[in-house]
Amino acid sequence: MTTLTVTAKGQVTLKQDLLRHLGVAPGQKVSIDTLPDGRAVLRAAHQGAAIDDAFGILKASNKRKRALSIEEMNAIVSHAWAGKL
Repeated sequence: MTTLTVTAKGQVTLKQDLLRHLGVAPGQKVSIDTLPDGRAVLRAAHQGAAIDDAFGILKASNKRKRALSIEEMNAIVSHAWAGKL
């Protein structure tokens, strides 16, 4: 169990081992849910992504500058599962 000290301003600093356990890096957020019995649950906050981030995700990045066909994708996946890549 980790014990934290509350400052005069009512703030606490989370220890590095706790942040590593949560998978939280500097600049990321945590969320706290308060429970009726006086406890609180601390979690890494989910980083919501904007829908705009998804646009272009399937854009061709190969040398031919064209999207792969379904057959080409299936062949790549089959080779990967077979350990041939």
